[in-house]
Amino acid sequence: MLSTLRVSRCSRLLQQQLRKITPARRNARGFGTAFARPTNFDQIFPAREKFQDRHIGPRQQEQAEMLDYLGLESLDELTAKAVPKNIQFKKDLDIEEPMTEFELIKKINDIANKNQVWRSYIGMGYYNCCTPHTIMRNIFENPGWTTQYTPYQPEISQGRLESLLNYQTMICDLSGLEVANASLLDEGTAAAEALGLAHRFNKRRRIFVSDGVHPQTISVIATRAASLGLELQVGDVFTDLDTSARDITGVLVQYPDTSGVLRDFTDLVKRAHADGTLVCAAADLLSLALVKPPGEFGVDICVGTSQRFGVPLGYGGPHAGFFACRQKLVRLMPGRMIGVTRDSDEREAYRLALQTREQHIRRDKATSNICTAQALLANMSAMYAVYHGPEGLRRIAARVHMLTVVLAEGLRRDGHDLVGEGWYFDTVTIKPRVPLENIRRSAESERMNLRYNRDGTVGVSLDEKTTPDDVDDILRVFGTSATVEGIVGSGLVEGRDLDHSPFRRTTPYLQHPVFNAHHSETRIVRYMKSLENKDISLVHSMIPLGSCTMKLNSTTEMMPCSFKGFTDVHPFVPPEQSRGYHQLFVELERDLCAITGYDSISFQPNSGAQGEYAGLRAIQCYHESRGQGERQVCLIPVSAHGTNPASAQMAGMKIEPINVKKNGCVDVEHLKAMADKFKDKLSCLMITYPSTNGLFEETIGDVCELVHKAGGQVYLDGANMNAQVGLCRPGDYGSDVSHLNLHKTFCIPHGGGGPGMGPIGVKKHLAPFLPSHPVIDTLTGDVRETKGLGAVSAAPYGSSAILPISWAYIKMMGPQGLRKATQVAILNANYMSKRLEKYYKILFRGSSGLVAHEFILDVRDLKKTANIEVVDIAKRLMDYGFHAPTMSWPVAGTLMVEPTESEDKLELDRFCDALISIRQEIQDIEDGKLDARINPLRMAPHTQEQIISDKWDRPYSRELAAFPAPFVKASTKMWPTVGRIDDIYGDVNLFCTCPPILPQQ
Repeated sequence: MLSTLRVSRCSRLLQQQLRKITPARRNARGFGTAFARPTNFDQIFPAREKFQDRHIGPRQQEQAEMLDYLGLESLDELTAKAVPKNIQFKKDLDIEEPMTEFELIKKINDIANKNQVWRSYIGMGYYNCCTPHTIMRNIFENPGWTTQYTPYQPEISQGRLESLLNYQTMICDLSGLEVANASLLDEGTAAAEALGLAHRFNKRRRIFVSDGVHPQTISVIATRAASLGLELQVGDVFTDLDTSARDITGVLVQYPDTSGVLRDFTDLVKRAHADGTLVCAAADLLSLALVKPPGEFGVDICVGTSQRFGVPLGYGGPHAGFFACRQKLVRLMPGRMIGVTRDSDEREAYRLALQTREQHIRRDKATSNICTAQALLANMSAMYAVYHGPEGLRRIAARVHMLTVVLAEGLRRDGHDLVGEGWYFDTVTIKPRVPLENIRRSAESERMNLRYNRDGTVGVSLDEKTTPDDVDDILRVFGTSATVEGIVGSGLVEGRDLDHSPFRRTTPYLQHPVFNAHHSETRIVRYMKSLENKDISLVHSMIPLGSCTMKLNSTTEMMPCSFKGFTDVHPFVPPEQSRGYHQLFVELERDLCAITGYDSISFQPNSGAQGEYAGLRAIQCYHESRGQGERQVCLIPVSAHGTNPASAQMAGMKIEPINVKKNGCVDVEHLKAMADKFKDKLSCLMITYPSTNGLFEETIGDVCELVHKAGGQVYLDGANMNAQVGLCRPGDYGSDVSHLNLHKTFCIPHGGGGPGMGPIGVKKHLAPFLPSHPVIDTLTGDVRETKGLGAVSAAPYGSSAILPISWAYIKMMGPQGLRKATQVAILNANYMSKRLEKYYKILFRGSSGLVAHEFILDVRDLKKTANIEVVDIAKRLMDYGFHAPTMSWPVAGTLMVEPTESEDKLELDRFCDALISIRQEIQDIEDGKLDARINPLRMAPHTQEQIISDKWDRPYSRELAAFPAPFVKASTKMWPTVGRIDDIYGDVNLFCTCPPILPQQ
């Protein structure tokens, strides 16, 4: 055994040495040609397996079989026919050759270690917290929770819907308001959405923001106000606010404010309401376990972040923003909301409520352009509250607060002054009696980050991780010899805590049993697992949603998101402490530019819709810089994603629709006429490529040129980038800006409805107008000479902590792997469309007879022949173990299918077999073999309880209902846990918090 190990080790050393010796070095060292690699070298030392072979589902033989089915010889022949010749990218992508999975983990570990994890007391809405390991492992690191899609199909999404309902209940209870949504992107954008709601409510045009609001929030609001033409005033709400003018739409205050002080806003709210002004409070969620909730002050809206409820800092994200409001405002509230309704058996069930607020339905009439929420992070925060319960949360908050009281008393006793008189929760701002540089130098020696303000004051924010020893160290940094033990022993802090203040909370919260039953790890693990088991995700089967690109999120890509070097970094630390992150940004920007043909990337937008907004604002700022601010018309094809017109409206643009021809392509003649009509006012064209109809339109280059000649810019929606990587580049064929859905093409998982990342790529002339930030300088090079367009998200680099996923995907795939992934995505879609064309009408095809990476099944005629609608097919697919494709978009009454490259032929065939079997069931209805009213499609999905019930009275068998195909019997059955949801009942009886537990009869 020992000799074998020695030989093996020698062999490895030899291979390492051989790899180091290039041909030139061999000759230089005298080896000559005799040392050339033997012809059988690769048989003796086979190459390491490539990651692309793990990521791409179909094996080589399967690819060959599918190509043969299509009558094609190779992937290159397929894509040469599918992609217009005039836009094909003929070179290899200029990115590094691929790494193995193990090489990548070593490299990303080295990068993470370049980030310095200091003790951060900066605060400003971002705090250290203790993520319970059981939540980290069983939710954040669990593909059963990370790979779900947005719960548009509620019957197979009851687990995450229940968890998000818990989240809404938690927010309502703590804020003291009646309704809450299922999360927004972050605190800054939630505050901007709140003031946008106020504007929609009373139609006024002036916003007042307290100067006690966090600076990043003010910047986001300023950016949003500028695009909507609203006047923004920042000042002291107690001295500068004049509500009697009756032109103020809304007031925003911070509670506690950015300096840490708690203020009573009762009189302010009364005065504002008397004049028809809405009041919004940005509140600290943990503080609300101890202090009077904003609802008791009478505020109309409460926003904030739930980050400190168990979600790591992550250099700014992803975190879930929260939004709660009065019942009267619920139909104006942005974002998604979970509601309680009933199913076909009149049992309680959950679903997305008021779905008419979804952007693909309301388009430019949407309440906002919010598309991606932060469902995964909201679920973590909800589970944090479930695990700790009301007493646990109060205990955590009280500990943080008492340490702050001790710190404040120690500083006061040593002669330091505190900013503001009154009460505080976890933050104090100090006017130090010693030079600021002394404090900074001392803090740095302790590897400690404080908040250094421009007025010479210093902010200190404590959190769940702070210990008495930490407070002793902080006191020492300020030159104070007092200790926590000594201060507490002196009795000087008695009566100084919030229990003795007018802000003391007296109302109970989290009284529902769900928050009082799962406090042991055994109970919480079982609860999380029970919810996971109710949800379909990529661990069960393919999710073939068109335009959503539900592809593999590999374990290796996901692992770095849990590395301490990425999770525990505050977003406002000095740049020298975040060198690892910045290396990641630089490398990812370089790779994305090589892939897209753009010149610069901004990572600040933390959703696709946010990227749309940022890109459109960059275009507007560009026009304004050229003295052409009147260019405000945005042309958008009627087939565009619903967030396109919603984003354009939010960016202050006037939307003009462009027709689409019967073949699914943009009507170029109509576009030309509209561009000519608005040539002096044209801002841009928003177009998706390949189109939402699944086509590589051959006129895309001409379209871009036409818009440029009219003085406009081209915004190309990056939702379908998975059909382009390695084959064509938007920046080459005429696009000026795109957002890139990293949660689609570049493997960040959807997390049940978020997180997402929507960075924007721009050509050089738009680079000066990328998002900036008031705290961290995000602009580089010559771009620093401008101010950018302002902040669009609260964190300078958006949801930084999930960027390692996309970085890793690109590094492991390499140029050839990325190109092949795109080719196989197109292969899979064309194989499926050809298999299904005998049974369903394929709505659109290109001139070559091929589709892009997705295709549309037209089932509208089935309404006439069998009274079957698209929703019936979607629900019936659940009985086969599948999530439905995208329903009724971009064409009503159709299904849009996107298989992605990660699904192998076996899975593609299973899904095709399911649709073919369903078509036979429809044929049986048409032929009278199945009842036209009570049949497996109209009654789908079928629950286990229905199948085993003694009261089976349906005119078809239980077997047909539950096991409609042989492969369903052979697999582990994914049972829907509720019957078909009653949407109408849910909207009429709107109920959006945990329902009370009724006593058993």
